[in-house]
Amino acid sequence: MGLKDGYGLLIGTKSDYYRDPPDNYGRYYHGNLVIHAPAGNYHCAIDVDPKFMPDGIQWRVVNIRLNDFAAVKAMPDGWHPLVSNPNSGALDYIRSYVLHPPIMIWNVRYDSCLSRFLNVIRWNPPWNSGTGIQALTDLEAVIAQGVRFYMFGEPFHTGLGVHNIHQNQGDPIGGGYDDENAIWQDGGTIIETAQGTFVGFLNKFKTQAFKTDNLGRPV
Repeated sequence: MGLKDGYGLLIGTKSDYYRDPPDNYGRYYHGNLVIHAPAGNYHCAIDVDPKFMPDGIQWRVVNIRLNDFAAVKAMPDGWHPLVSNPNSGALDYIRSYVLHPPIMIWNVRYDSCLSRFLNVIRWNPPWNSGTGIQALTDLEAVIAQGVRFYMFGEPFHTGLGVHNIHQNQGDPIGGGYDDENAIWQDGGTIIETAQGTFVGFLNKFKTQAFKTDNLGRPV
């Protein structure tokens, strides 16, 4: 079915950042970015709720090539609704070329198996598993580098904001969130640095599958 209030991209600059207060067990549920755009300040809630699992969050930090992100970079600041397909700029953790650039397209001379391995890790790093506070620590290191922010997710039903800033497919059938499973609608935090490079923070829940069918259902 997909996200109930649509899907899109917010572009702007950071006005503020804060964590949710921890619960009685010391767990953090969201990192909150306030992004300034022409319509005002948007509250962007980045979900790292461990879902009652001690290591229930999975995340990775990815480098994104300028050429792959050029069309999105050219968009003006503000909210942009996106069609859920590979041509709109939408993100898909499993299918996006921008998140999984094929290694063989670079004209690189590898002097050893180690150098080839390190190049693969640079562009396709493995997923981490851990707690919300561990995920937020890596998220905040990414945020600290940003001068322009690209926030993918679902707009608030009322007010200015973006939520579902995480993978939005692969939820288990019957688990309570599977009615929003769909492809090409994943949330994420991508930042542009002062040097003109791009870094993405991608986050999902351990319960979500790494492979899905064309309806976003786990396989």
